[in-house]
Amino acid sequence: MRLRVLPLAVLAGLLAPACWHGETASATETVPLPQPRPETSAPDKGAPDAAKPDAGSPDTGTPDEGKPDTATPDTAAPDASRFGGDPHFDKPIQNTLPQPATTTPPSADTVNPDRFGAKQPDAAYGAFQRGLYKTAYNLAMERAKNGDPAAETLVAEILSRGLGVPLNPAEAAKWYGLAAEQGVPEAQFQYALMLLDGRYVKKDEKGAFALMQASAEAGNRLAQFNFAQLLVQQDPGDAGLVKAAVYYERAAATGLADAQYAMAQLYANGAGGKPHDDAQARILLTQAARQNYDTAQIDLAAWMIEGRGGERDLKSGFAWMRRAAQGGNVAAQNRLAKLYMGGIGTDPDLILAGAWYIVARRAGLIDPQMDDFLQGLDDDQTKQALQKANRLP
Repeated sequence: MRLRVLPLAVLAGLLAPACWHGETASATETVPLPQPRPETSAPDKGAPDAAKPDAGSPDTGTPDEGKPDTATPDTAAPDASRFGGDPHFDKPIQNTLPQPATTTPPSADTVNPDRFGAKQPDAAYGAFQRGLYKTAYNLAMERAKNGDPAAETLVAEILSRGLGVPLNPAEAAKWYGLAAEQGVPEAQFQYALMLLDGRYVKKDEKGAFALMQASAEAGNRLAQFNFAQLLVQQDPGDAGLVKAAVYYERAAATGLADAQYAMAQLYANGAGGKPHDDAQARILLTQAARQNYDTAQIDLAAWMIEGRGGERDLKSGFAWMRRAAQGGNVAAQNRLAKLYMGGIGTDPDLILAGAWYIVARRAGLIDPQMDDFLQGLDDDQTKQALQKANRLP
């Protein structure tokens, strides 16, 4: 079953990624119904090393989570005219609220057995880990019918994702509810999402709030992040952020990229009871970026290019922007085009600048400045840019 991580449509305007001057999107993104995030947060081994000037090579080390970047800065500041007269990059973090949690479903081999309660469903869980979902379902169902909360949660998990059995969200909701009543944090989190959604159970925001809080207090990091989101929704002012910061911080300490990005925003804006601290914000952006959190990669790239929160590092900034662009972030693709156009952190390359903007434009992003740039290319350059665009991600 696909569940909404949090229905925070009312915050969409505040949570949208920052765009450079001139960037507009032509269509509103449809937010998919969410599923649980993976319980692993290993650093992205392919990410550039934010602590080294030459960040184009893969990062094979452990992220430095306690120190700001100490890379030697490129002493040549970006030429403002390269960006159409705009004197500097826009400030990438201007909101005080994070984006909703990401929704990639976990694979079976990354699911922690502790998620299913203190009492592990033994043979059923073993079958689940081996991908024998039908067997796992049958074994767990026998125990679930006898009130075993761990088995109830496993049955719900299988039904909610349609693993080896027909997808049945309504039936999954029943089992999540039973397990939640017995205090299983994972079931409390999932059932809270369903109560917020109101599609397969009666909508109950008050009940969802209580269950989300219980799961968060029990240490479920996704519940911690999403409970913080609920607190912000309940009280959008700084008082709400102060309450939410407690849970954002707990989730960030476990390595959850969403929460690390949220804390970066709080420090960048001096909000939620946190002091304005760009250096700490940059550290948190780096931690989230290394987990392939594309919004953090874009912000970190801009900060490194302009020297915010640490020394200027044009090459590393370029590498992070390229990483986000290659991952499919449309805003990053447009910004990378501008970096190629101006030769910021890399050699100027009008062909690649045109190619990346073509990719972004095909995805619906329209930038008048880059439209003018594209029209200024000659026929041969335009042809080459189109050919390269067709080969880009």
